[in-house]
Amino acid sequence: MSVYSILRRTVGSALIAPAAAALLAAQQPKTPAKPASLDRTAIPTPGSAPELRVPTWTSMKLANGAQLIVSSRHDLPLVSFDINFVGGSNQYDPATKPGVGEFAGAMLSEGTATKSGDDISNALQLLGTGVRIGVGDESGSIGFLATSDKVERVLQIVEDMLVNPSFPNDAIERYRARRLVALTQAKDRTSAIAGRVFPKVLYTTAHPYGRSVTEQSVAAITRDDIVSFARTYFTPGHAIITVVGDVEPNAVRTMIERVLAPWSSGGTMPSFNYPTVTEPKATTIYLVDKPGAAQSSFAIGLPGPARSTSDYFALEVLNTMFGGMFQSRLNANIREQKGYSYGVGSRFSYGKGPGPFEAGGEIVTAKSDSALIEFMKELRGIRGGRPITDEELKTAEDNLVQGLPQNFSSVRAVNGSISDIYLEDLPQDYYQNYARSVRAVTKDDLARVANKYIDPDHLAIVIVGDRKQIEGPLKATGIAPIVLLDLNGDPVAVP
Repeated sequence: MSVYSILRRTVGSALIAPAAAALLAAQQPKTPAKPASLDRTAIPTPGSAPELRVPTWTSMKLANGAQLIVSSRHDLPLVSFDINFVGGSNQYDPATKPGVGEFAGAMLSEGTATKSGDDISNALQLLGTGVRIGVGDESGSIGFLATSDKVERVLQIVEDMLVNPSFPNDAIERYRARRLVALTQAKDRTSAIAGRVFPKVLYTTAHPYGRSVTEQSVAAITRDDIVSFARTYFTPGHAIITVVGDVEPNAVRTMIERVLAPWSSGGTMPSFNYPTVTEPKATTIYLVDKPGAAQSSFAIGLPGPARSTSDYFALEVLNTMFGGMFQSRLNANIREQKGYSYGVGSRFSYGKGPGPFEAGGEIVTAKSDSALIEFMKELRGIRGGRPITDEELKTAEDNLVQGLPQNFSSVRAVNGSISDIYLEDLPQDYYQNYARSVRAVTKDDLARVANKYIDPDHLAIVIVGDRKQIEGPLKATGIAPIVLLDLNGDPVAVP
């Protein structure tokens, strides 16, 4: 090696070494300075809650009579599109054939005058989406989620379903067979039996709230019933179209008017005139025998208020702290303290009419009597026997308010929230005032509504379980007389 090379390397190393050392020193993690004092026993103070920003929307009337609601949201190229129908099976099903609306909704995607059910399914798959169709008790909908560039092509398929459904007999019979199997399977689940018997006990089949789909009604439904329902129900006169996502109101209106032009005017808004509910009877245990059941299903309650009640927010807070959240009174007692269940709860199922209040859950068979005693203790306690605390009130209100943002977490969630405004006849500023309305509820309000809507002396207590194991202990509680019902909720003779 030449002298020049040696000198160059030596000098170069001498120049590089300090720079490299400085670079390495800069990359070393710095030890954070220790705070002067840190009290680890102090609970950190939570920051202020973020402000909820409710999306805005535009409302307009279409030429065919349907109402159009559009909310623009351009953060993603997605669009949630729903055609909502005011009224449902309670208004449009024949009283003697519950389930016709369910059949009609299922059959829309089974074929049209020009496409088979497979053709429709394949076309939707190529567009990367599917169409949801359903007819509920008091409303129905046809909806889909698609990228903004494919909305028009999906809507063309929906238009074909609405205007040219074929209702093929083979599809009807396939669906009938599946429903009959599902109804038979449901008789093996105590929870499904309780869900069918409880409303029948409360309302009787003279009221739409007391009816349910049965094997007899499914067998009796004809193609003519389905066609008649669809022609009456899937009409624009009681339709509210909600579109949320990467769209502009005027552009989407023009597109809808063009694509849905064959879906001509027709239909009117239904009435929700329900028959009067009979006065609740004295508290009675309705026992449905399910031999060998490993658990007992409880459904305890009575008819409650309609969604339009001025007591809505007080009832929501009351129910949240009583049985609507994990740390509620019911769950803390029966699950956490006693270990009788994996989970129990309660709810007010508001409708246009007097929807039920229901408390219940799945209970270990051997603890059916003990659980019933605890249910009754809590039902009486919520009326004043165990006063509501400030902490319970705050926890319930926080639970409701902090859960509100999930209503606007996606285009589909926003669509559902806006749809509720119109389907439930809520004020336009409902969500803007939601937190304020919840926070305005006081302990006096809770005591008042608890005594108004929860009456331990006039409850229907439906229990589905193994009669041989639970009837004697239930009777021994002395809580109420026992009436035996079959799996359909009809009285049975005492053997």
